[in-house]
Amino acid sequence: MPDDAVNSWEARADAHSFYGFTDLPTIKDRGATILTHGEGPYVYDVHGTKFLDANSGLWNMVAGFDHPGLAEAAKAQYDRFPGYHAFFGRMSDQTVMLSEKLIEVSPYDSGKVFYTNSGSEANDTLVKMLWFLGGAEGKPQRRKIITRKNGYHGVTAVSASMTGKPYNSVFGLPLDGFLHLTCPHYWREGRDGETETEFTARMAQELEDMIAAEGADTIAAFVAEPVMGAGGVIPPSEGYFQAIQPILKKHGIPLISDEVICGFGRTGETWGCEAYDFVPDAIISSKNLTAGYFPMGAVILGPELTDRLQAASEAIEEFPHGFTASGHPVGSAIALKAIDVIMNEGLIDNVRALTPKFEAGLNWLAENPNIGEARGKGLMGAVEAVADKATKTPFASDLSVSERIANTCTDHGLICRPLGQAVVLCPAFIMTEPQMDEMFEKLNKALIQVFADVT
Repeated sequence: MPDDAVNSWEARADAHSFYGFTDLPTIKDRGATILTHGEGPYVYDVHGTKFLDANSGLWNMVAGFDHPGLAEAAKAQYDRFPGYHAFFGRMSDQTVMLSEKLIEVSPYDSGKVFYTNSGSEANDTLVKMLWFLGGAEGKPQRRKIITRKNGYHGVTAVSASMTGKPYNSVFGLPLDGFLHLTCPHYWREGRDGETETEFTARMAQELEDMIAAEGADTIAAFVAEPVMGAGGVIPPSEGYFQAIQPILKKHGIPLISDEVICGFGRTGETWGCEAYDFVPDAIISSKNLTAGYFPMGAVILGPELTDRLQAASEAIEEFPHGFTASGHPVGSAIALKAIDVIMNEGLIDNVRALTPKFEAGLNWLAENPNIGEARGKGLMGAVEAVADKATKTPFASDLSVSERIANTCTDHGLICRPLGQAVVLCPAFIMTEPQMDEMFEKLNKALIQVFADVT
């Protein structure tokens, strides 16, 4: 191997970096992509190649990669107070202001916020809160968590158990007591001749049956993404949340909205639960909370859970849980600025304005005979590849069709994400109409090229 290859950025990455959620055959054949900087929705690699990032980093760089206000907020706070915790009744003023802002923009009139460093940790924290409540309220058996197959809630042992993805079996997960209902994906899971209304009713009945079989007094919560993100951008079937929430209320089971991806504008509303017209008992937030400029997560508790957790904690004098960087002052300052940028600088308005064009682009791609479904909500969408459109038959897994499409997109200067048989798009909120045209044209070129090779 030539010295320049041995010493390349790609070789250096491969020598000392252990990759997560990465297609290793691709790395072996193509090498990693090593990035140096970004401008707007574009990123640049060490060779000067420019890519339109249609994945917003990892759903979260919604204000682009060089927003001056967010960078300045970070710099100013680093100069003022660069780090602290939220233990022992001490926290930064920025953290106090962020908690006030999060309750203000939430669906709740009152409530409290607990901070973490990621969405995974926020979901993990939520489960510990619920288990803590069960014991404190004399119902220690109330520990089971219901989620859905194909849902994604994180990678800690607990949040991975909530995640309904089969790859977690390699870790011996899920842990006992984590239950997964059918994914509410009407196109894929609907039965022959079943209307969408009938499908939703069946999903609700499946929940009712599970509660009856497990015992309502053993179930701590039902946790759901408004739109399944890492499952492949799967909106719920029509009327889904209106069908399940009364069942949960009847049995006294909290409904938790995992808004790590949907929250702060991705669906065109501040919260995904607002887009689907339901009010959960708590909200999990991360990603857009800081527009990707700082690792932060939050459990936003509605008034009922706030009161119950407060009483349980006072009974033992504390809630014995937390993280060193919880409520970090720099992260809090960035989050305050990010919320302002998204809600008051036109970003969420741009999501709403671009949504019709985005939907039209997805539908245009769906005219391809090997695209079985185009789906989405707001500025999150997916197109699903099929070998046969009429029967919805997927391609053989060993063809790695979605990975091929994503790699071909990269060759054309576009970053998008393969998920199962689908290719996902979640562009930055600052995207312009010409940039959206560029995104769809490059993806279409890749689809045509790959399908020509595999059909």
